[in-house]
Amino acid sequence: MLEKGFSKPTDRVLRLKQRIVDAVPYVESDRAVLVTQSYRETEDLPMVMRRAKALEKLLANLPVTIREDELIVGSLTKRTRSVQIYPEFSYSWVQDEFKTMGSRMADPFQIPEETARELEEAFLYWKGKTISELALSYMSDETKACLSNGVFAIGNYLNGGIGHVTVNYGKILNQGCTGVIAETVAAMTAMERSDPEYIKKQQFYQAIITVYSALIHFAERYEQKAREMAASEANPVRKAELLAIAENCLRVPKNGATNFYEALQSFWFVQLAIQTESNGHSVSPGRFDQYMYPFLKKDTISKEFAQELLDSLWVKFNDLNKTRDQISAQAFAGYQCFQNLCVGGQDEEGFDATNEISYMCMEATAHVRLTSPSFSMRVWQGTPDEFLLRACEVARLGLGVPAMYNDEVIIPALVNRGVTLRDARTYSLIGCVEPTIPGKTDGWHDAAFFNIAKVLEITLNNGKLNGRQFGPVTGDVTTFSSMDQLYQAYTAQMSYFVNLLAEACNSMDYAHMERGKLPFLSGMIADCIGRGKCAQEGGATYNFTGPQAIGVADVGDSVYAIQKNVFEDKAITMKQLKDALDANFGYPVDPTNVNPDAAGANGAACSDVTEARVYEVVKKILSQNGSLDPAQLKTQIGSSLGAGSQVSGSYDDIRRILNRTPSFGNDIDEVDLVARRCAQIYCMEVQKYTNPRGGIFHAGMYPVSSNVLFGKDVAALPDGRLAKTPLADGVSPRAGRDHSGPTAAANSVAKLDHHIASNGTLYNQKFLPSAVAGDTGLKNFAAVICSYFDHKGMHVQFNVIDRETLLDAQKHPENYKDLIVRVAGYSAQFVVLAKEVQDDIINRTAHSFS
Repeated sequence: MLEKGFSKPTDRVLRLKQRIVDAVPYVESDRAVLVTQSYRETEDLPMVMRRAKALEKLLANLPVTIREDELIVGSLTKRTRSVQIYPEFSYSWVQDEFKTMGSRMADPFQIPEETARELEEAFLYWKGKTISELALSYMSDETKACLSNGVFAIGNYLNGGIGHVTVNYGKILNQGCTGVIAETVAAMTAMERSDPEYIKKQQFYQAIITVYSALIHFAERYEQKAREMAASEANPVRKAELLAIAENCLRVPKNGATNFYEALQSFWFVQLAIQTESNGHSVSPGRFDQYMYPFLKKDTISKEFAQELLDSLWVKFNDLNKTRDQISAQAFAGYQCFQNLCVGGQDEEGFDATNEISYMCMEATAHVRLTSPSFSMRVWQGTPDEFLLRACEVARLGLGVPAMYNDEVIIPALVNRGVTLRDARTYSLIGCVEPTIPGKTDGWHDAAFFNIAKVLEITLNNGKLNGRQFGPVTGDVTTFSSMDQLYQAYTAQMSYFVNLLAEACNSMDYAHMERGKLPFLSGMIADCIGRGKCAQEGGATYNFTGPQAIGVADVGDSVYAIQKNVFEDKAITMKQLKDALDANFGYPVDPTNVNPDAAGANGAACSDVTEARVYEVVKKILSQNGSLDPAQLKTQIGSSLGAGSQVSGSYDDIRRILNRTPSFGNDIDEVDLVARRCAQIYCMEVQKYTNPRGGIFHAGMYPVSSNVLFGKDVAALPDGRLAKTPLADGVSPRAGRDHSGPTAAANSVAKLDHHIASNGTLYNQKFLPSAVAGDTGLKNFAAVICSYFDHKGMHVQFNVIDRETLLDAQKHPENYKDLIVRVAGYSAQFVVLAKEVQDDIINRTAHSFS
C-alpha cells in the first residue's frame, strides 16, 4: 500500500490545541503603553536608537506568561491568541473600532473598556508621528484617489510593520545572541573614523547590541518565571518540565543551542522578538528542516519526545495573532499571521535536501490540524516519490496544506532577477506564495494589491470612473475596430496606474526608512551588519518590492469574450456589450455581494435576489404608507430591478452568449493565451520600477482573500460577471468555469508566464474527498501535481472537502470549530471567515477524476 496514515498526537498536544480552538481573541494594551513611554523618554535620540530602546523596554516589561502544559514558552499576550497594538505604525483605525471590533464581519477582537481607556491615553502622543501619516504625506492626490476607489491597496505596510521576511534563524541557533553582538563589535572596531557614514553606522551598531542584549534578558525573565512556577508545582512531572524549560531559557538564545529542544526554544524566542519589534505579518520560518536538522541529528532525544516538541511548536505558532482595520481584515480573513514554513527542495549544490525533519513536519501538521504555520514544500525532479506521496496524504486531510512550489520555475525566475544560482537554490516562501532568499532579502512582498479587473473597467470607460476622468483618455471602445486598439488602451491605462502604484509603494518605503527601522530584524539579514545599515535603508543583499495582481482570469475571460463575440463571431456589437455592462445586465447592483450564478445546482439564486429586492420594496412602501398601492408597487419594483430593463430581456440574451463563451481553465490555447497576455502586460509594467533601497519591483499574482473584497469595487465585466461579485481567486479559473477536469484546469494555469511573476503566483484546486481516496486517488493526486509542474506551473494548493460539509458548517458553526480550509495563500478556521469568503470557497469548482 502507498498509504501510510499518521500516528496520534499526545494528550498534551490535544489539550494545547483545544485551548487555541476555544480561545476568544482580545486586544491587549501593554505594548502600546510601553512603547509610548519609551518614545517619550527618547525624543533626543536618533531614530534607530529610539527603536532599539523601545524594543529593550518591551522585552524588559511585557508580562511573562507560561501557559499550562507548554514545553516551548514565550508569549506576546496574557490571553491566548490575543494581540498587542503598535501605535507607532498607525492607531486611528483602532480608535475608530473601539466599539465595533468585537462584532465586525471579519476577525473580531474583544476590547475591554479598561483596555480601550489605556490605549486612548497612549494614542494622544502619536498624532502626526506615525509611519502611516508620513507615508500618506508623500503621496499625490491621484495616488490617494486610487486607494479610495479600489484600483490598488497598500494597507499591509501603510498600517503595520513590514514583515514578509525570513531571517537567518541558523545564525542565532548556532552562535546565539552573543555571537551577533561579537560580530557587531568587530564591525564597529573595523570602522574608519574618516568614513562620512561613521556616525550613522555607529548608532546602528549600538542599536543591534542593545536589542540582542535585551533578548538575552527577556529569556532570563522566562527562566526566573519557570523556576518560580516549579517551586510551587505539586506534580513532579510538571515540576521537572518547568525546570527543563528554565535551563533552556538560561542557555538560549544567549548562546548557541546544544540540542534539539534548545534549538526549538531559541527559534521561538527569535520569532517572538521579531513580532514584538514590528507587527509586520508573514514573518516566515523559511527552510525549517534545513537549519533545524543538524540539532536533531546529533541529539539522543527519543523520536516520540522530539515529535511532541515539534507538535508543541506547531500549536505555539497559532498563539501569535494580528488585528487589522475592518477593511484589511476582510482581505486577510481568518486570524492569520502567515508564518510560512518550508521543507524539501534543493541545497546550494543542487542536490535534494529532504531529511527526517521534513517528514516530521508533515506529521506535526497532521497531529495539530490548525491554521499555522502556513506549511509549504518545494518540489523538483529529484524529489523522492515517498515525499510527494506523503505530502498528498497530508493534503487529503483537508487542511489546505502543504502548498507546493516548483523549483524548476522559481529558481530560474529568481536568477532572472539578479539572484545568484547558489542563493536561488536556497529559496524559501514568504506569507502566501512569495519566493525569497532567506537571511539575505528585504523583499517587500505583498507590497500592494493591484486590481487589474478595475483597470479593465476603466479602460472600457475611456479612462472614466463614476462619471469623471480618472485615467488617461484612451478612446471610446464602441468605436474600436480591432483587438489591437483594445490592447493598446488597456496597456496605456495599466502604465498610468502602475506608475501611481509605484509611487504609493515608494512613499511607504521612505516612511519606514525614516521612522520604522528594525535593528533586531536587521541583525539576521545579510549584509546589514557588514554595510552598517538597517534593512529598511538598503542593508540587505537583495532588495525587492512585490505588488500582486488580482483578477487575472476575469480580465483574460473578458478580453477573450470581446475578441470572440464582438470581433470574430460578431454575435453582439461593442455598443450592445457596453450598454449591457452599464446596466449590469439588467440585474440590481447587489450591495450584499450575492452572486446569482453561485447558488448551486438548482440555480435559484437569481430568483432569490429578485425576491429579496421585491420584499425590500414592499416593506419600504408599507413603512411609508401603511398600505399597498398596486401602481406604486409595480413602478418601484420595476425601477429597483434595473431602470426598466428586464432580467429576461436582451441583456439576459447578451449575458447568455458571454456565459457560453469558452473560459480560461479548460486547456484551450486561444483562450488561455489571452489571459497570459493580459497578465504579462501588468507584470512587464511593474518591473520597470525601482525602490529607494536600491532594488527592483517584480510582480506577483495572488489575492490572499481580497478577490472577494476587491470584487465589490468592480462593475460588470464582459465575461458575464455581475457587478460587486467576487473576482477569480489568484491565477485560478473563475469558479465553475473550469469544467473540463483538474488536468485541463492545471494546463491552462501553467500557460501563464510564471517565470515573469517572480513575486509568486497562487493556484487553488479543490477536490472531492472521494476523488483522492485510496491508493488510486493518491496516485492520481500526485500525477496532477507532477503534470502541472512539468508544464511549468509555479505553485498549487488544495482544498479537499465536499460542498455539503461546508454548507452544514455555515448552518451549524458550533459543530465545526476545528474545520480548516484553504482560503488563498493560507488556511483558516472556516467558521471564523466572513460569510462572503465562505461562499467564495463553497462555489469553487470541486474536481474529480471521473
